Amino acid sequence: MSVAAVLMPAADLVVRATDKTPDDADVKAGGWGALVFVLLILAVIVLAFSFVKQLRKAQAAKDAGVYGDEVEDPAGAEEPENHSAP
Repeated sequence: MSVAAVLMPAADLVVRATDKTPDDADVKAGGWGALVFVLLILAVIVLAFSFVKQLRKAQAAKDAGVYGDEVEDPAGAEEPENHSAP
């Protein structure tokens, strides 16, 4: 017999004797759990609004040509010239 074969059942008995796991009915999130949950939801909402704001600023900067792109005409671009011979 190996040492592990002897110690494993003994360790299992010690763990079962000292384990103070509560019953399922005794475990509750309570008010603090609900508060943390609501705060996390509010944080996600704030981050989403901030993200949309940053996307709008980036799009406005792109439309203004800040990133080296051509400036887009929001009223409508003129028709391109036709260089082909008639």
